[in-house]
Amino acid sequence: MSALEKRSVTLDDKYTLREGYAFMTGIQALVRLPMVQRELDLQAGHNTAGYISGYRGSPLGGFDQQLELNKKLLEEHHVKFQPGVNEDLAATALWGTQQAELRGEGKYDGIFGIWYGKGPGVDRSGDALRHANYAGTSGLGGVLALMGDDHTAESSTTCNQSEFAMVDSMIPVLNPSGVQEIIDYGILGWALSRYSGCWVGLKCVHDTVEATSSINVDAERLKVEIPNDFNFPEDGLNIRFPDTPHAQDRRIHEFKIDAVRSFCRANKLDRTIWSVGGSAKIGVVSVGKSYLDTRLAFDELGVDEAVAERLGVRLYKVAMPWPLEPEGILEFAQGLDLIIVVEEKRALIEPQIKELLYDALSHPQVIGKTDETGKPLFRTAGALDPNHIAVTIGLRILAFQGDAKLKRRLQEMESRLDSSLLPRESIVRLPYFCSGCPHNTSTVVPDGSIAMAGIGCHYMAQWMDRDTEGFTHMGAEGSNWIGQAPFSTRKHIFQNIGDGTYFHSGIMAIRAAISSGINITYKILFNDAVAMTGGQGFDGPMTVQSICQQMLAEGAKQVTVVSDEPEKYSQSSGVPASVKVYDRKDLDLVQREIREIDGVTILIYEQVCAAEKRRRRKRGIIADPPRRIYINDEVCEGCGDCGLKSNCVSVLPLETKFGRKRVIDQSACNKDYS
Repeated sequence: MSALEKRSVTLDDKYTLREGYAFMTGIQALVRLPMVQRELDLQAGHNTAGYISGYRGSPLGGFDQQLELNKKLLEEHHVKFQPGVNEDLAATALWGTQQAELRGEGKYDGIFGIWYGKGPGVDRSGDALRHANYAGTSGLGGVLALMGDDHTAESSTTCNQSEFAMVDSMIPVLNPSGVQEIIDYGILGWALSRYSGCWVGLKCVHDTVEATSSINVDAERLKVEIPNDFNFPEDGLNIRFPDTPHAQDRRIHEFKIDAVRSFCRANKLDRTIWSVGGSAKIGVVSVGKSYLDTRLAFDELGVDEAVAERLGVRLYKVAMPWPLEPEGILEFAQGLDLIIVVEEKRALIEPQIKELLYDALSHPQVIGKTDETGKPLFRTAGALDPNHIAVTIGLRILAFQGDAKLKRRLQEMESRLDSSLLPRESIVRLPYFCSGCPHNTSTVVPDGSIAMAGIGCHYMAQWMDRDTEGFTHMGAEGSNWIGQAPFSTRKHIFQNIGDGTYFHSGIMAIRAAISSGINITYKILFNDAVAMTGGQGFDGPMTVQSICQQMLAEGAKQVTVVSDEPEKYSQSSGVPASVKVYDRKDLDLVQREIREIDGVTILIYEQVCAAEKRRRRKRGIIADPPRRIYINDEVCEGCGDCGLKSNCVSVLPLETKFGRKRVIDQSACNKDYS
């Protein structure tokens, strides 16, 4: 008989298990989080509810899907998920949840909330976030703002770092290092939000939220400590009505941020991992993902806590990079000669440490983004590499304390970083449209015309043979042409825009173009899915017919529909009488005609997303056509023209005894036939 206790395991354990360990991803931990908060509040005698809203985007692209999949379970815990039309409106909705009890009409004792968005969503929501944070949170509510940061622009048009946007709005930031800390910092974050009256940012990078881990699900092990060293103003720090901008400004600058620091100190959020004692000369400070990279760097150097004590190295883990809690870092710095700060992107912790230590009678030198001479050390652009972290820390340790074993490890690692010894990249593969993607046809423009890209899969048209130049941020598609047109000899351009972007904010750009009187054709791809982040549906009702009606009402000179199934769009279906409908094979003719019309014209290209169509076929929602495309390699001349004309990634080379031919990859083909 095994000594291990057997228990039944289900896929729902990650959400329902109340003690022990459960296996889950970071995204699933975020789904579990509000259910845990509801249970904790009930145990404390509080009848609270939860509210989640935001806009999808990497690395939180799958968050809304998991919320939808677990909607019933969330509702059982009184948690409502309401996707936002865009990020700033979602943030405003979260602001509203904190007002629910102000008039005495609330159904619950408080509403705890989650707002989510990727880096650009944080940027565009600055006004809403600032207003909501200055107004405050309710005593039994609280709001977490999930910042989906894409440090290396793997699926973004800029490299994101959202902490400084939060700092600008005076929103404290927590930065978890793993799946366990997503749960822990989330619970502590809501407690902090209630205590201080502030929203609380939770940094979410893909290394964390897309990680998988077995975590301790016993929430009762987290004992939230209420500080006893902070004096509240008589009227408290939470939201109220009436209120004034000046009172809000005074509360946040004179009380709230101090309350945040006090809470951090009482709950030991920032902590010394290796204390070492008075013999330490070097201290290493890190946060979030960089903390795990730093621990990996120490492992590569062969440095554990015992070795660190011998070498005189302390290690400090920051949970809240802003505002940095001063007492913990000052205690950590005592007796040190050097502090090395390891953090990704722009320095946030390093300048705060320098400011705190500036007036100290004796203080260590602090390096991070620059070294002792002011030269670059830990790069700001891109991401940090654990090997580089290891070499940087190792060299500083050896300068203070000689160690033969460490020196050998360091030499091995330096050789790894020698670029001359690394294999050269032979192939750089760019992302491309899926097989059968409607963009593959819709982004083609007639000879002599150019198009501009925007946010969405059509962004990739810029590196294809599509005469597509430049892009804008989400919701501004075509607005750059408003500025160019008066100073250009070109009379007309095409502007690609997705249906999801149109509903999010793109309608405002079209309205601006109509108001300016420029000549532009908006090609709105209606593919029935937000393809770039997982094929989700729209966050609201929208049809080809409603877009036609809205565009005509806004003042578009002409609206045209092109579809792979044009028979769906007769006048009886609700398409306005003035709207012409064409088969997609007529796209070139339609575009040549429409570009001659002065003013703003609209071309709606309707075809279901290829990837989503494939999913629906697998689920039996739509029919899977039996017809397949083949290339007879005995007839194929090997010219490659089929690949050039189709721009399809399912057309592959086939090596034969007669030379290179072409073949269709049947496993990738989505049966588009275009």
